[in-house]
Amino acid sequence: MDRRSFLLRAASASVLVGTGSVFGNLKRLNNGIWETSANSFDLVAIKGGEPDLMFTKGIEALGGMGSFVKKGQKVVVKPNIGWDVPPERGGNTNPKLISEIIKHCYAAGAKEVVVFDNTCDNWQRSYKNSGISSAVTDAGGKIAPASTEGYFHDVTVSGGKSLTKAKVHELILESDVFINVPVLKNHGSTQLTMSMKNLMGIVWDRRYWHGNDLHQCIADFAPYRKPDLNVLDAYYVMKRNGPRGVSQEDVVTMKAQLISTDMVSIDTAGAKLFGIDPIDIRYIQIAAQQNVGRPDLDRLNIKRISL
Repeated sequence: MDRRSFLLRAASASVLVGTGSVFGNLKRLNNGIWETSANSFDLVAIKGGEPDLMFTKGIEALGGMGSFVKKGQKVVVKPNIGWDVPPERGGNTNPKLISEIIKHCYAAGAKEVVVFDNTCDNWQRSYKNSGISSAVTDAGGKIAPASTEGYFHDVTVSGGKSLTKAKVHELILESDVFINVPVLKNHGSTQLTMSMKNLMGIVWDRRYWHGNDLHQCIADFAPYRKPDLNVLDAYYVMKRNGPRGVSQEDVVTMKAQLISTDMVSIDTAGAKLFGIDPIDIRYIQIAAQQNVGRPDLDRLNIKRISL
């Protein structure tokens, strides 16, 4: 698919233009999707609640966590825990959301739920001060480090143009279920970080990505191990100075969340939610061209939930 085709497909996705239209004018936009069976939705958009309640309502619309996690399975949850900042700074995934996801995994019969990230700041301080470490342990999950190269193993990235190999954390290689839980925020290198870019936290050698066409590397790696579920946290949204932020003045309280199995779809919707045209996020365009997922939101079954 060339750029013109992408533009035509994505332009028709004007069902979402900023926060209001992600959730607005349902009669005109849904074209009957509200009559679709519960677990056939391609994307769920929730607004107006706390992170844990929004996830509970959203995953119910997809048939419950049992649609993704089976009895006895090992689950790995990958939030953004990159920064030594508190939750209200919007630099990391909200700990309330991570806690709720873990609880739903165990309720569905998971044998083990492990959480990790290859952090940018000191990993122990980032895990602690983000609130995620205590949220994980309180919910019965396990926290794992990603602080040394020994945790990562060589893999081949088939079909990659800029990225043909990587070192991937062993938990991803060993897991039965992979749940990707990024936070929506500004990023100085890519404008936005969402589900596809969050996968940089499962690799060791990400400096290579920054020096070899970052957007292409993100798109190349996306199909290597597609998450079974993506949950985009948009409760506290960093609108500027990302990815770490400078102060709480960089953050707006949006109280929103997106859930999908398709990273291109959720990132397209996330860009719209943030207020940026997804056509301007190059890794989304490349991933769509490489058939990683679907950017044509107007053709998806989208469930909208207001709390």
